[in-house]
Amino acid sequence: MKPRFSVEVCHSLGYARFMSETFEQTLNDNPELAMVHELVEHTGRHVFLTGKAGTGKTTFLKHFRKHTAKRTIVTAPTGVAAINAGGVTLHSFFQLPFGPNIPGGGIQDSESRNKTFRFSRKKIQIMKSLDLLVIDEISMVRADVLDAVDGVLRHQRRDSRPFGGVQLLMIGDLYQLSPVAKPEEWDLLRAYYDSVYFFSSRALANAALFSVELKKIYRQSDQHFIDLLNRVRDNRLEPVHMAELNRRFVENFSPGGNEGYITLTTHNRTADDINRNRLDRLEGQPFYLTADVQGEFPEQNYPTFETLVLKVGAQVMFLRNDSSFEKRFFNGKIGRVTGVSDETVRVRCPDEIDDIEVEKIAWENIAYTMNEETGEIEENILGTFRQFPLRLAWAVTIHKSQGLTFDKAVIDSQAAFAHGQVYVALSRCKTLDGLVLRSPVPTRGLGADEAVTRFMDQVRASAPTDRDLFEARKEYQSNLLLACFDFQPLYQRLSGLVRNLKAHGRVVKVSGLGDPDELLFRAGEEIVMVSEKFKRQLGSRFSENVLPDSDPYITERVSKASAWFQEKIATVFDDVIHRMTLETDNRDIGKTLDQNLKYVRREILVKRAAVQSCEKGFSPQRYLRAISRAELDADAQAAKPVKAQAPEYSESDIENPELFRQLKAWREAKAKEKGVQAYRVIHLQTLIQIAVHLPGTFAALKQVRGLGEKSMAEYGGELLGIVTAYREKHKIDTVNLPEPSTVNDDAKTTGKPAPETRQVTLAMFRDGMDLSRIAAERGLVESTVESHLSFFVETGELSVDTLLSPEKFRLIEEKIVETGGNSMKDVKLALADQVTYGDIRMVIAHRRWLEKRETGAV
Repeated sequence: MKPRFSVEVCHSLGYARFMSETFEQTLNDNPELAMVHELVEHTGRHVFLTGKAGTGKTTFLKHFRKHTAKRTIVTAPTGVAAINAGGVTLHSFFQLPFGPNIPGGGIQDSESRNKTFRFSRKKIQIMKSLDLLVIDEISMVRADVLDAVDGVLRHQRRDSRPFGGVQLLMIGDLYQLSPVAKPEEWDLLRAYYDSVYFFSSRALANAALFSVELKKIYRQSDQHFIDLLNRVRDNRLEPVHMAELNRRFVENFSPGGNEGYITLTTHNRTADDINRNRLDRLEGQPFYLTADVQGEFPEQNYPTFETLVLKVGAQVMFLRNDSSFEKRFFNGKIGRVTGVSDETVRVRCPDEIDDIEVEKIAWENIAYTMNEETGEIEENILGTFRQFPLRLAWAVTIHKSQGLTFDKAVIDSQAAFAHGQVYVALSRCKTLDGLVLRSPVPTRGLGADEAVTRFMDQVRASAPTDRDLFEARKEYQSNLLLACFDFQPLYQRLSGLVRNLKAHGRVVKVSGLGDPDELLFRAGEEIVMVSEKFKRQLGSRFSENVLPDSDPYITERVSKASAWFQEKIATVFDDVIHRMTLETDNRDIGKTLDQNLKYVRREILVKRAAVQSCEKGFSPQRYLRAISRAELDADAQAAKPVKAQAPEYSESDIENPELFRQLKAWREAKAKEKGVQAYRVIHLQTLIQIAVHLPGTFAALKQVRGLGEKSMAEYGGELLGIVTAYREKHKIDTVNLPEPSTVNDDAKTTGKPAPETRQVTLAMFRDGMDLSRIAAERGLVESTVESHLSFFVETGELSVDTLLSPEKFRLIEEKIVETGGNSMKDVKLALADQVTYGDIRMVIAHRRWLEKRETGAV
């Protein structure tokens, strides 16, 4: 396939337009650009895209962002650069303060970060679902700023990997404009960073980075001029080259009125003075064209003057590409005003016959938002700036000329003050013949910083190969696929919830769920154990030369696993998602448990969506979309309180739900009457005990845990009246009164099962019943029975020999020693089906009893 334009035509149209119309062909013809596209779209590696002026970096970004499947945001270090790139500023999105960010303190300290980064829920959603962060003009970003971004992403995503696992695409030319660090700022930062540049970032040092330097130049076609520019860029000018450049020096050069020269200078004031003086010298009346600014658009980000002052004959520069079919102008094209009205400005460009009718166009100030329905990151327009895409162009600063292309330019670089400024100025020109120097080329401002030179030498020496690309793609897909079937994060969340439920069992009412220990056991035994085995099998079958998403074996196994795990998730976790509710009078405990439950539900929803995305095999794009959608759904559910509706108590929860509701209503009325919170009257668990046992006398009521002398004196009569009326209504004579409480204070605070229920289990076991029969007789699951008996093994009241054979005991104990601790999970993984979690629990309980005996604790 041939390019649609010759090189000569490309340069006459402007290289940006050429890139725009032949982008796919450009990727085919430009191996470096194609490599960048593949690395960013199909791997998770961070990428630094660099290249000389005119190699198409910005044009690549504009096309990539339109077609990428990844959830992406675009940022830049300055407002104008962000507007031009169609993104937002780095500081505004991540809410970074201006000034140095000291590693390990200040903004990167966790306490300061929590105070400073007060993000909206929408922005947190974006950061959590983000796949790719683009930073344009990375050459201007300081190392400490990049580390601050790393801190925000790791904190918000709760991910310890660099940048919280978000991929970075950093675009820029280090030989052009540099980061700004005032002397006093660098004095603070130099103790932590080798240089001020982004590549000295600590976070980046711990991340895998691919760097690609574009080599093909679209702006210039004269190879001799390109070679000269490269020598300026690399500070390799020898006397002969310096002499050749300085032959373009014309002392006191003053371009003619219609020649189309633009002067590039180092300071804003100089450029403004030149433009104002040249405009004043023109005859005719000035026209004042005011921009239409709507919504939120900060003045410092205006892409051109709010009031544009023009006269017929004024030299102007276009600030945007023509979006119409004709493509008559591009960013940086020079012309002369031939007519002005409120609606249009007519501009005639050199060597063209017809005027260009220019109308106002809109620049948009955007913010990123999350589409709740699609899960996509979208651009929300905060404000617009509508103005003619023109500015006076007898002069412009070198800084503002970055990214522009000129046919004719006068360079005034004598006052160059930053590394790379002279190169930026010279490289704006298409040809050496179109270049005029107002002063000889200075030695200052030519070359790059030594740190930049060293880094770029490394970049060129380690350019990624096709094999590197394949390995990165395989690594990316493998990691995503293994993460898809990793249930460990869910299990850890569930363990935390169960642990807290047990710790606070005395003051928390759990409804809609069976035994939490049994839930945890089933999750570990039926899901986690199987998933770990499946991941090991999957990892051993990844091919060296075939990507996982193209491997028929992987596709078959993943599809079957998807169906199996979906069924298991529904079976094990359905109650947690749909029926489980919590109720407690203790606000702090309630808040903690609510948060625990939300985290567990979020992990379940995300994991179910992940495995569901693999029904027809594995696709990275489909997987990322699925978990993003699930995270949004989980966040929407989490925004609602877990206790949004009062729990419905069944017969299995409370034997007398009608009485329980009456008691709760009495408590609410009493609390309102006294002006106190309900739990200050009587705790919820006490009401439950009364509703279960139906005490009919003061003596029976005293046996209910939670009723002290004061409560009995104040409320005993009313409570007995309510219970008596209920018993009479339902003709209840015989009741199940609680035994006198023997629970010590320590047992109350730990929330362990009441001693009497353990004692019943122990008595039944000593009577010769096996675990399954005890469970059946008592209406318990076997894991609860095992928990009861392991308690007595740990206290020494029950010998482990009565529960395990000597062979099984030795097998488990050896594996505990081998794995270096008492982790049931590690032992179970090692022994698989040879033992159960209950067997391991007994051995661990026995070891704890031995430890207590040796230390004199028993």
